[in-house]
Amino acid sequence: MALPLGIAETNKRFNSEFYVEGYATTFDDPYLLYEYDGVKVFEQISRNALDGADISDVIMQYDHAGKVLARISNKTLGITPDQKGLFIYADLSKSRAAQDMYEEIKNQLITRMSWAFVVAKDSYDRTTRTRTIEKIKKVYDVSAVSIPANQGTEIAARNFAQGRLEAERRETMERQIHILLLKTKLEV
Repeated sequence: MALPLGIAETNKRFNSEFYVEGYATTFDDPYLLYEYDGVKVFEQISRNALDGADISDVIMQYDHAGKVLARISNKTLGITPDQKGLFIYADLSKSRAAQDMYEEIKNQLITRMSWAFVVAKDSYDRTTRTRTIEKIKKVYDVSAVSIPANQGTEIAARNFAQGRLEAERRETMERQIHILLLKTKLEV
């Protein structure tokens, strides 16, 4: 199974057969917050919104409720802002509920994410009807969700064999491109 577009092509950050990673939100990418009577209102998260935010003990859940599946304080969850958004990675091996969630993600029943946070500063552009969250005070959770607010989010299960297979496919594709370029140069 190939990783969804945008999922980082990196090594697993936890040595676990129940490893997942994805994006709980995206940066500077407006998404439809709500629509009422044909009027659409958008929201976006500023690239620097997490600077200084409290991320000391974020938890991972399903749909922002229920059992904790992973958490930063027991080192089964990691979150890090990157160029695209808030990247998360988790080891879902520590409970039956977490392992069940891994299976649902692996089988692509759950493919999106969300997050719960407190806004410290935001602004609103009346022309574009876009709320920009400029500063986050605290992040409470990142959740695998059935219906996200931000369609740009994603989550996928990864295992060692899949990572190796993807790396081999990339290497083969790079070799094929290199050969094509050489042939093109020889024909000129």
